[in-house]
Amino acid sequence: MKYLKYTTFILLVSIVFLSCSEDYFDVNSSVTAPTTQSLEPQYRIKGAIENMFTGVIYRGSREVLGITQHGAQNVANYYSETWSSFLTTGSYFLWQNAYVYSLPNTADLIVLGEKHNSPNFIAVGKILRAYGFGTTTDQYGDIVFTETYDGVSSLNLTPEFETQKAVYQGIIEMLDEAIAQINQPSNIELNANGGDVFYNGNKEQWTRLAYALKARYLNHLSKKSSGDMAYDADAIIEACSKALQSNADNAFRSYGGGEAENDRQPYATGGYGSSRVDYFSHFFVELLKNSLDLDTPYEDPRLKIIIPEAVNGGYQGVRTGEGPLPNNTDGGDNYSVGNGGFYTSPTAPTYLMTYSEVKYIEAEARLRKGDNSGAYTALKAGIQADFEKAEATGTETAAYLAKMDAEVGEAGITLSHIMIQKYITLLFDPETWVDMRRMDYSNTIYPGLERPINVNLAIFPGENDWIQAMVYEYNEEDRNYENMPDNTANVRLTTPLWWNVAE
Repeated sequence: MKYLKYTTFILLVSIVFLSCSEDYFDVNSSVTAPTTQSLEPQYRIKGAIENMFTGVIYRGSREVLGITQHGAQNVANYYSETWSSFLTTGSYFLWQNAYVYSLPNTADLIVLGEKHNSPNFIAVGKILRAYGFGTTTDQYGDIVFTETYDGVSSLNLTPEFETQKAVYQGIIEMLDEAIAQINQPSNIELNANGGDVFYNGNKEQWTRLAYALKARYLNHLSKKSSGDMAYDADAIIEACSKALQSNADNAFRSYGGGEAENDRQPYATGGYGSSRVDYFSHFFVELLKNSLDLDTPYEDPRLKIIIPEAVNGGYQGVRTGEGPLPNNTDGGDNYSVGNGGFYTSPTAPTYLMTYSEVKYIEAEARLRKGDNSGAYTALKAGIQADFEKAEATGTETAAYLAKMDAEVGEAGITLSHIMIQKYITLLFDPETWVDMRRMDYSNTIYPGLERPINVNLAIFPGENDWIQAMVYEYNEEDRNYENMPDNTANVRLTTPLWWNVAE
């Protein structure tokens, strides 16, 4: 049986790598030698960027929708919401898409940059590669890193897994190398073929993105107080100072809103993932009704921007794991549907990194070192940028910030204020799950947060038992079981990742 599965996998890999299908995820995903050798890097950069969205951001966020609780399904007991033992990546979620579709493009971009004496493409490949590896290790923990496809070596079907600590060290090193290489003289400019859909060849903005990602990954180490990977608030603040400077630096992908599903925002009606978020969740909707967590609720203006009004009026979310209440005879019309809001319309962008997130990272680092004034200033800058990104009016923005000044202020700022705003900003972003685990799923940090209804008590029996990691894809287990960590659901789903263990 193992032999049959192994042979089938090789056949599937061959089909994926050698075919030219029009599948949604088949954007410059070939890793065959002729493609690598025949194309110049300017013809591969667009595919490398866009596959990070389709293969990593969308697939990564879809995998954890039942944990981050931004959205909810239209049925009760949906497996990803109740965290059943069936919560595996199968062949549809992040693992395969990262390693087959997204990361190979970045490896080829690096190889082609070297071949054509264009270090700027090498740098972009490393920045994107760092993001891809970072998102993958944050979902699973130990991953394949050094021995994955590199654009030069033969494909290794039984690679070694490396510890998350080693992967993080490699990611930071990769980003530092990219920062040093991006401005080196290059024979081909980044946007020579119009493929730099992020920054149109602006190397300063790519540098800022590298620093932003570096700040993100350094900030994940908040539970590390000793050793060579100890949390360093000053290093994070320094990286933030060199990172994205305004919304003009945001890294995002736009969609045209056309008939093709890959021309529409993935969570929009008609988009590739439109069936994945049937409703916005009860937790998210209620959070927006009082995002400053005041004794007298103050409605966040972004509620009506992000959340569609229910057919029967008002704004109500579905509790994760419960589905629309059985006595709701209106077919869900009492609830706010999950697509059609500002971030889930057909033309809504998908963000890889935003200026708002950078300011929230800075705010957290400053708060942890006791600089409440600096933390509050950074928090307000992040909120203002997010309001502007969401196209709230100047009046709405000013009123919200004034309310925060009056009710919270420098003296009252807490980690909760920062994380609530970050949660709102990171809608449908797998990064949200990193924060929720770092914060130990605290309902002091996230007011109103509860475990899903109908949660799987066989694996999560205690009230404080929360999901910690994802099960590795079953194809990987079939093919590479001797190298991979224990993949038993009871172990994988409940064991905290390296960065989430205090030391």
